[in-house]
Amino acid sequence: MLERRSSKDRTEVTFVLPADAPPGPVSVVGDFNDWQPGVHTLRPRKDGKRAVTVELPSRSSHAFRYLAAGDHWFNDESAGHQDGPNSLLHT
Repeated sequence: MLERRSSKDRTEVTFVLPADAPPGPVSVVGDFNDWQPGVHTLRPRKDGKRAVTVELPSRSSHAFRYLAAGDHWFNDESAGHQDGPNSLLHT
């Protein structure tokens, strides 16, 4: 699930997943972090889910995927758009 909070020229996007599905560490990787795993690792939050927030320029598009333990890549269905094998996020 994606949560967004916009300001004049920036959008904070929070990537949210359940606490245990998939199990183990998960990071969000995309063109905004040069596809580097571990840069944006989801962390537990008080509501029992895992999340990480990334600040992106407003009115931009970004391709991303999640990477879980065991080299398990998957998309975010709530993104609503695809760019080839990737989820596509519009801010």
